[in-house]
Amino acid sequence: MDYRRLGRSGLQVSELSIGSWVTYGNQVDHRAARESLAAARDAGVNFFDNAEAYAGGKSEEIMGHALKELGWSRVSYVVSTKFFWGLTEAPNQYHTLNRKYLLNAIDHSLKRLQLDYVDLAFCHRPDPNTPIEETVWAMSDMITRGKALYWGTSEWSADEIRAAYEIAERHHLHKPVMEQPQYNLFHRKRVEQEYKRLYEDIGLGLTTWSPLASGLLTGKYRDGVPADSRAQLQGYDWLRQHLTDPGRNNVVGQLGEIADELGCTVGQLAIAWILKNPHVSTVITGASRVEQIAENMRSAEFATRITPELKQRIEEIIGDAHE
Repeated sequence: MDYRRLGRSGLQVSELSIGSWVTYGNQVDHRAARESLAAARDAGVNFFDNAEAYAGGKSEEIMGHALKELGWSRVSYVVSTKFFWGLTEAPNQYHTLNRKYLLNAIDHSLKRLQLDYVDLAFCHRPDPNTPIEETVWAMSDMITRGKALYWGTSEWSADEIRAAYEIAERHHLHKPVMEQPQYNLFHRKRVEQEYKRLYEDIGLGLTTWSPLASGLLTGKYRDGVPADSRAQLQGYDWLRQHLTDPGRNNVVGQLGEIADELGCTVGQLAIAWILKNPHVSTVITGASRVEQIAENMRSAEFATRITPELKQRIEEIIGDAHE
């Protein structure tokens, strides 16, 4: 496992990491979570991603319980959480990044995670109803109080990220150092175009999510939706149409030919392709079974075998199928 700096910060994160969205609390209980975390750790993973809203707080509880049982040295791993959605539909508790919500939410997340602090705290989405300056002050204070070590954003526009950075710089506050965007072969414009100047200008680091496009890039949806798929979960009907898109599944089939040449799966090829982007600090992977973790971790082996010529072939196959 290689380790990359998180943007311009000094923090090192494993190039492949583990996320808990969808799985923890929906597909995985605390025992399976503990086994998955242990398997990932054995493979060299040191970063574990979570969020307040995942499974209505259950995801943090499951991860916290598992981490406590595993008993690892706290300095040896990195944990994140994210805020915005909230857990209760009420004023100052839902869809906001105001100061009251943020400083209350971190306390509850720490309690669920059974930790004294999180390493990374993300603003899970932008909040058009709260001044960015108020959010920046609150996140900076969260760090000053020792409840988080670094803060960043998730799915913010380049303009919003730059505004937050400049406010922090102007007031000598803790600056945002990372962004968590979706990034995969089918979803690319934000990472490759919109954020392009931010990498050099402010040293933005990326912890990217959905490397397999919610499973589409595994190839398992070419013949319909398997019974054990997350697309069969209650509340994920919106995902089914995306996963069964005929055009994109045809692209996945063509990518399978390249994967066969490399001796890997389409999923491993898709993750390896992301690792070729030097602006990506870590690729967040998900797994509901230990076997999936082992498979995903092998992706790093194939990244070194993606030559410029092979990358061009991948580009030709993708064509205009990405957004």
